Amino acid sequence: MGLSIFNDIITLSNTEISEAIIQAEKELFNLRFKKATRQPFKPHEIKSTKRRLAQLKTLLTLRLDVIEKKRSNTLVKLIQE
Repeated sequence: MGLSIFNDIITLSNTEISEAIIQAEKELFNLRFKKATRQPFKPHEIKSTKRRLAQLKTLLTLRLDVIEKKRSNTLVKLIQE
């Protein structure tokens, strides 16, 4: 499993990103649990999962900020009229 490319994540919809965030958090929990119980796991998967989770959260936050700015601009225009 190679590192995820940010361009691949951009094509996802907001709901798909939310689902991917939940999946990544579960995977990270399982990896940390395996580490704590000394079960066999691949340590590099923790780093790649954390990175993918950060990329997904960043993209979702940016998209939600854009939506919020559009809404606030619309409200400002309505108030000024």
